[in-house]
Amino acid sequence: MNAVIGWDIGGAHLKAARAENGRIVDAVQVASPLRLGLERLAQSFAEAKAAVGSAPRHAVTMTGELADTFASRSEGVARLSDIAARELGQQALLYAGRAGFITLDRASDHVEDVASANWHASASLVGQRLGAALFMDMGSTTTDIVPVAAGAVAARGYTDAERLTSGELVYTGLVRGFAMATADRAPVAGQWTGLINENFATMADVHRILRSLPDGADQMMTADGRDKTVAASRARLARMVGRDLTGIDDAGWAPLAQWFAEMQIRAVTDGALLVLSQCILPADAPIVGAGIGDAVLREVARRLGRKHVAFETLLDVAPGARERASHCAPAAALAALALARNY
Repeated sequence: MNAVIGWDIGGAHLKAARAENGRIVDAVQVASPLRLGLERLAQSFAEAKAAVGSAPRHAVTMTGELADTFASRSEGVARLSDIAARELGQQALLYAGRAGFITLDRASDHVEDVASANWHASASLVGQRLGAALFMDMGSTTTDIVPVAAGAVAARGYTDAERLTSGELVYTGLVRGFAMATADRAPVAGQWTGLINENFATMADVHRILRSLPDGADQMMTADGRDKTVAASRARLARMVGRDLTGIDDAGWAPLAQWFAEMQIRAVTDGALLVLSQCILPADAPIVGAGIGDAVLREVARRLGRKHVAFETLLDVAPGARERASHCAPAAALAALALARNY
């Protein structure tokens, strides 16, 4: 059996996608907050392996090197590469984006290529399959916005710092984004109010109130450590505007949640318009959407008047794994790229 597993080591989640004979047959996302220590990552590898099984070949990408667990990005790349070698074997390959695949022992020589290169794997696959598109991936924490032209990644930025400047990386995600970072004011009971700059609520609370949070997408602890219920999310969001739930009925909190959701959509749309303003993509180039926030990206595509293409439709994916393949897009893309390379 020709099998390979693609791995994406993030700062909050570990993602894995299994490919067999050219088809993605399974994918999994496991909570793995690196701020709790690297021992938690080892547990996450064990959980992921139990879900997707073993394989003779592995390919790895990462974004977790940015976690403040590490003193620097270079330390993060080195430590995560060592852990990957321990968990997957030294023969596993590391994705270095523009430098291609390298062996794990060369990670320290390619820090700038390896660091946070997972988006490059997904966009490269989109280029191979479509030629021209705006690839967008909204995960739990961030949204990637990557132009693909003439079959190749056409991003202006590569590092996180460069991509933040170019608009190709927007720090808003469906789950872990802080509500206080999404807007600077909000409408409550017919009046505008400022926000309390404390991490009282996240975008998971917003989308839970609006019933737009996909099942299993929120794997993190809530901001206050309390329940993941609509009522508890309303209470957390109420704190953002200095209130308790009393004085406003349950239905009255929906407009507040809608406001934060709208501000998130606008932030992503602004980033997309900035990237599109380079005018390097054809007018009919679609938006390829991936990640747990793809419903948001569908709305962005509608507003921009562009066709939306689901990322998983560009792959041969087993029917039962389609949504998970989208949620774990870099891992799935990496598995496909590794198979095509005949690694």
